Amino acid sequence: MVNIPFSPPDITEAEINEVCEALSSGWITTGPRTKEFERRIADFCGTEKAVCLNSATAALELNLRVLGIGEGDEVIVPAYTYTASASPVAHVGAKIVFVDCAPGSFEMDYNLMEAAINERTKAIIPVDLAGIVCDYDRIFAAVENKKHLFNPANDIQRAMGRVAVVADCAHALGAVKDGKKAGQIADFTSFSFHAVKNLTTAEGGAATWKSIPGIDNDKLYHQYMLYSLHGQSKDAFSKTQAGAWEYDIVGPWYKCNMTDVTAAIGLKQLERYPSLMQRRKEIINRYNKMCDSIGITYLDHYGENHSSSGHLYITRIPGINVETRNAIITEMAERGIACNVHYKPLPMMTAYKNLGYVIADFPNAYSFFANEITLPLHTKLTDEEADIVCENFADVVKKYI
Repeated sequence: MVNIPFSPPDITEAEINEVCEALSSGWITTGPRTKEFERRIADFCGTEKAVCLNSATAALELNLRVLGIGEGDEVIVPAYTYTASASPVAHVGAKIVFVDCAPGSFEMDYNLMEAAINERTKAIIPVDLAGIVCDYDRIFAAVENKKHLFNPANDIQRAMGRVAVVADCAHALGAVKDGKKAGQIADFTSFSFHAVKNLTTAEGGAATWKSIPGIDNDKLYHQYMLYSLHGQSKDAFSKTQAGAWEYDIVGPWYKCNMTDVTAAIGLKQLERYPSLMQRRKEIINRYNKMCDSIGITYLDHYGENHSSSGHLYITRIPGINVETRNAIITEMAERGIACNVHYKPLPMMTAYKNLGYVIADFPNAYSFFANEITLPLHTKLTDEEADIVCENFADVVKKYI
């Protein structure tokens, strides 16, 4: 029987050798490799700065914190996403305002999103699910339409003069829409380099932002550094310079920095990244042909004005329910092929039910979830294995439609 895993990391000798060099260098925490990785991520995304951290969750939380978002504020989040899109809102003490999907779509219903903006709203967190860039034109139009309600609470908010668009681009490194890359579209952006992502550092993430008139990017970068390293005025690398031991703690803050060991993986992954995205596109095109042949719907990864990062291959099986969907996934597993579901809407999860959310208020999110199946998509997948996935998926699904 075949054994096709869902999303193993694509690690080569290049990454292994770079990690070994980092280990041998004597510098294994935040240092020169992390700083170089930040420079290259910023260059890749087309932004002036990037901050590398230990996760995308930390990146999203620090994006909210530099914006001064906290108790008494509201942040709009899609109901259809992973918890890391919403939990940072709880971490900073703000209220999560979930918005349902548009009918038949994984994206928020933008009319409902705009209607949810009020005097307490400080940010919207769009999610570029599967690596496909959202409709940011519509999102920015909504925050402009409601800017008369905005009550700024810090210098950045005052400089922006409206609700901030704080994108969760955990899936979307390298995605493009209308000539702009993820990372330079939203006001603030978070990326994930977790083991299952297109580009991995084992664990890790990054924050980027668009330059804001009147806000000094160097000072903003320094604020991220303070938040990520206990509020310490100098990082460990700076303290090693001759006579530079002394430092201050300017705030009782957090510990979420990236290390040079993990940055070493990322540096080599980034060098390989264009070819990794191209390989994902080849597999997606194979899957598209299979789905077209049996009437399965799927997300549109590539078009005239957009190109996905190709992170997830999300399908929907017309006419089936949750039980049938689960039976299909089980039979695929019995055939040695791992499939998944992206995602179980957050109002169905215990943590969010305990906060008072109920899935009945989000019928479109539930509908999208009920018949969704995600196929294995990764750069270790061979053409032969991709064909095996196609043949078996078509064979199993035909029993139910």
